[in-house]
Amino acid sequence: MRSPLRRTRRNPTPTPTPIPVPVPPPGDAIAPRDGARLAGVAFASVLLLAGCSSGGTGAGSAGRPVAAPAQDVLLQSAAAPGPDPFTASTVRNTARPSDPPRPPEGQRAREVAGSTPGLYGGTRAVGSCDVERQVSLLTGDTKKARAFAEAAGVPEAGAADWLRGLTPVALRVDTRVTGHGYRGGRATAHQAVLQTGTAVLVDQYGSPRVRCAGGNPLRAPAGDRGGVYVGVPWDAFDPDHVVVVRPTGTAVTSLVIVNATDRSWIERRTGSDGEEDRKPAVEPSCDPDACTLEGSGTPEPDASGPATPAPSTPDRSTLPEPVPPPQDPPVPDAPTEPDPYTDPDTEPLPDPPVPPDGELPPEELFPPEPVPDQPDTFEAFEG
Repeated sequence: MRSPLRRTRRNPTPTPTPIPVPVPPPGDAIAPRDGARLAGVAFASVLLLAGCSSGGTGAGSAGRPVAAPAQDVLLQSAAAPGPDPFTASTVRNTARPSDPPRPPEGQRAREVAGSTPGLYGGTRAVGSCDVERQVSLLTGDTKKARAFAEAAGVPEAGAADWLRGLTPVALRVDTRVTGHGYRGGRATAHQAVLQTGTAVLVDQYGSPRVRCAGGNPLRAPAGDRGGVYVGVPWDAFDPDHVVVVRPTGTAVTSLVIVNATDRSWIERRTGSDGEEDRKPAVEPSCDPDACTLEGSGTPEPDASGPATPAPSTPDRSTLPEPVPPPQDPPVPDAPTEPDPYTDPDTEPLPDPPVPPDGELPPEELFPPEPVPDQPDTFEAFEG
């Protein structure tokens, strides 16, 4: 005989505590072995989290959300094609521009406007990328051209003209971007830091849009600037000096870049290949090797809170002379009119006589008699 079914209570499976993914502290350079170790730890942490939470739902078996793993940030050196390139390299000029000087301590440039002089470099009359070859490599593969246009955010039919409207330059500072690789017939996005000297194509707003070493379309980085750096860091890599290029509010007609050969200023028209390079009509006030980029960035926040600036005392020697307020014109006196009640032919009355010394005036010799007070009420007369 089958025993009756028995209902048992099952305790819910406890949600595992998420394992934090190590993030390198700002200011500390990462050695090559450290980069590989961080990548391994991050990968193991992700696997551990996935294995522990596989029995529950996306929000955890107890209803609590499971912490998402930290995103990887790929370190891409200037010459390497990188993982999953769209095309072969189209880099035409490999001259590395000089690095700008580091900003003062506590004044790092985290966001720099795309039109900032000295943000980019290049060689006079030579574009950093072969734009026509880039167009040819993309248009030769319809599926690849479609994936490229979707990742870049441009119409597929206008991708070739869009590429021809970009400006070939080279980065002068390590730059954070969203890169795209080509895998399985579609574009895959990833966060990346491009090394100084990387050849890129820049749009009319000063933003890097294509990485020429692999033909990868570029976009602005993710809002979350954290993550784990993976790959082999270069010698001068410093997480505290990675910048984000902020597009300008309006389209610019030219970029002021640094000549990689003689450290001079070049004005390059946007959309040109360098054939119209010229000396800027108005050069920046500093030497290319002395101009820092901290003026366009964001100051390092103070841990103690925002400081209130002290009021400054103006220099009295430079103040202009005070200007007196304007005076109202004087109002002329109104003309006097004759009294209409005065007869001009009548002589004025003489003044009263003045009594001699020692005599009293008549009103004091004969004072007026007092008038008796009248009662407020009266009696009626009876006849």
